[in-house]
Amino acid sequence: MPDLALRELGGAVVWSNDDLFAEAQNLIKPGDAEYQPHTFGHKGQVYDGWETRRRRAQGVDQAIVRLGVPGIIYGVVVDTAWFKGNYPPYISVEGAAVEGFPSIDELVTTAQWTTLVERSAVDGDTKNPFRVDSKERFTHVRLTMHPDGGIARFRVHGRGVPDPAFLGSGRLDLAALENGGMITACSNMFYSSPNNLLMPGRARVMGEGWETSRRRDDGNDWVQVRLAGEGHVSLVELDTSYFLGNAPGAASIRGRRGDGEWMEILPRTHLQPDTRHRFVVECPEPIDEARMDVFPDGGMARLRLFGSLTDDARQTIEKRWVSGELAD
Repeated sequence: MPDLALRELGGAVVWSNDDLFAEAQNLIKPGDAEYQPHTFGHKGQVYDGWETRRRRAQGVDQAIVRLGVPGIIYGVVVDTAWFKGNYPPYISVEGAAVEGFPSIDELVTTAQWTTLVERSAVDGDTKNPFRVDSKERFTHVRLTMHPDGGIARFRVHGRGVPDPAFLGSGRLDLAALENGGMITACSNMFYSSPNNLLMPGRARVMGEGWETSRRRDDGNDWVQVRLAGEGHVSLVELDTSYFLGNAPGAASIRGRRGDGEWMEILPRTHLQPDTRHRFVVECPEPIDEARMDVFPDGGMARLRLFGSLTDDARQTIEKRWVSGELAD
């Protein structure tokens, strides 16, 4: 599942009580933490992570992360990479749902926090995964170190759940992570994750897209996307930006509803390297899942499926929102 806290999705560390040695913002940077020996600043060794001072009194150190995409959290990863003698022995994680644009004071003093991960032991220089069983929608998470130490990365994996008020205001990207789209399967993710296809904005480098290994057979690579809800697709965007010698030669789009038969939305179409392709399409039947096939392999920066939700889909989302039964 995608990391809902990533900076590229709009996530931010909005508060921490201490980050003397290393900034808390490093927690949500993409990629693994790096380490360079003997890189000392005025405050000590420079770490690619969040590190607090040694506590000399009772208490804990905390950081609050605003999720780039609010949603249901299925698991978190507390990565203590390179922290070997200075990692926290225990951590805990909480979540809060605060709509709008809350102030720091509101988040710190008045927000209602729900425990997602009880106080748990972690190992140093390790990716420590924890399952989350809550089915609520959260906008913020709070990471606590007991009592202090360093954490390199904090990953919050889940599925985006948008406010239904924004889903009926016009055409939207039914595949976008921020609208509730999610990758359900893919043939190959050797170089980079297919979740990159559904990220907001334009890719800035080739590594911000989805790229497969080179095929040596007669098959082709593909990816499947569960849409934000059942809807009609009217515009397809296939963006091969920054893929020059490794863009697919062609691509096609199909869709289906439930476990029904796949129907063609965009026939197999020749693609150009490093190009943003846009196609007006007809989707007579509503779909809730789409499949992109690339021929034979290669890389794609972004996949956009613009359209509108059906009235039934929007009502279903609104009912789930009101009842709180957001997981499917």
